[in-house]
Amino acid sequence: MRDLIEGWKAGCNLSGASWGGGETPTYHGIINPDTIDLGGSAVGIIQNKKNLIIDKKLKHGDRIILLKSNGINVNGLSLCRAIAKKLGKGYATELVEGKTYGDAILTKTHIYAKLIQELQKYKIDIHYLSNITGHGLRKIMRARQELTYIIEKIFDPQELFLFIQRQADLSDYEMYQTFNMGMDYALFLPYKDVQKALKIIKDNGFEGLDAGYVEKGKKQVVIQPKQLLYHAETLDLR
Repeated sequence: MRDLIEGWKAGCNLSGASWGGGETPTYHGIINPDTIDLGGSAVGIIQNKKNLIIDKKLKHGDRIILLKSNGINVNGLSLCRAIAKKLGKGYATELVEGKTYGDAILTKTHIYAKLIQELQKYKIDIHYLSNITGHGLRKIMRARQELTYIIEKIFDPQELFLFIQRQADLSDYEMYQTFNMGMDYALFLPYKDVQKALKIIKDNGFEGLDAGYVEKGKKQVVIQPKQLLYHAETLDLR
C-alpha cells in the first residue's frame, strides 16, 4: 500500500497536480481487501471577486430557496445496502412509483454549477449557498454566524426516502438529519431577488421553493412542517 501511495504522489508531481486531503468514505462491503480506490478533485480560481460566495453576506431577513433533489445522491448508502440484504428481491424490489429500489438509488445527482453561473449572470445577489448531502437539512445552518433558519415549506420526499424510513423504522427526526429528503441545495438571498431567481431556476430545468427565512437568534434550523428542531451542536463539520 505504501508503494501505491508513493506512486500516486509521484504521478501528481509529474502532472503538476496538487494532492490535497479529503474525507474518508465508508467502503465496507464494496472495496475488496486487495483493491484500492482513487479519487480526484479540481480546483479553480474565481477571477471576478463579485462572484465569490462565502458566508460574510448572510444576514437576518434573507430568504431561503430550496432546490428539489433528484433522489438520494450519495449519502446514506450504507443503510441502503443493509436494507437491500433483507429484501426478498433485493435491489429488484419495486417501489410504489414503479422504479426498482436499485434504480431509485442510482438516480443521477443534479449538478448546479451552471445554474449558479446563470443566477450570477443575471445579477442575483446570492448571499450564501449550501449543499444538503450528509447531515441532511442540518446543512442549512452550515454558515459560521449565529443565526436561526426557519423553514416554512418543504418539498415532498421521493418514494425512495419513505421506503427507507419504513424498512429501517426511522423517525422523521432521524430521516431529515441524515438524508436530503427531496431537497439538495439551499440558496440564501434578499427578498427582492426571490421571484427573479425562481424564474431562472425554472428556466434551467430545476424546481425551486421559496421555503423560509433567516432571523436573528441562536444557531439552529426549525422545520415547521415537520415540527423538527436541530441545534448547532448536532452539526459537527470540520
